[in-house]
Amino acid sequence: MATEVKRLIQVRVDKGASFKRDGYGKKRQLSDSWRKPRGQHNKQREQKKAKGALPKPGYGSPIAVRGMHPSGFFEVLVSSAKDLEGMDPKTQAVRISGTVGDRKRVALQDAALAAGLKVLNARTVKAKAAAPVKKAATKPAAKTEEKKAPAKKAAAKTEEKKAPAKKAAAKPAAKTEEKKAPAKKAADKPKAEKTPEAKPAAKKTVKSGVKKNE
Repeated sequence: MATEVKRLIQVRVDKGASFKRDGYGKKRQLSDSWRKPRGQHNKQREQKKAKGALPKPGYGSPIAVRGMHPSGFFEVLVSSAKDLEGMDPKTQAVRISGTVGDRKRVALQDAALAAGLKVLNARTVKAKAAAPVKKAATKPAAKTEEKKAPAKKAAAKTEEKKAPAKKAAAKPAAKTEEKKAPAKKAADKPKAEKTPEAKPAAKKTVKSGVKKNE
């Protein structure tokens, strides 16, 4: 950067003023972006003391360095490799657009540096490793399989617990059948006792026949 350009940039810094809108610092919703005061009794518009300066031609920067970056270069916004064509490395610098992704940003930065241009917002982009991501993806899958195996064992244990329940259900059924069998035998005995009582009735008929012959 030439010494004259440095001097003019310093003049611009010394002459510069920070113009803030009226009411900034009193209300949270107001930003420091400049707004011209238009009120009839506005103290800033009337240029009262300590109410803030108004933008005037005397605050302007020298024409030679107007719009120049503090580094001494004029900015050129770049979003593709075609924008780098015809740029002067001595007076112009590159500013990569914020809409450019990391992959294209690396290519643009390399092309600008190869052409001898300065990148004002250079950034180091970390390369993503694909192999570790795959390994990390396979390990959790193995863990999930190991977690699923105990679940199957737990299911088998539940089946084992269910089996004794069936046996317990079968035993009461057998006991009920045993209890029913004696009931049938008790029903048969009274029938056997009733049949012998019919024989004496037959003897009476024989006696009656003998009496008639006499």
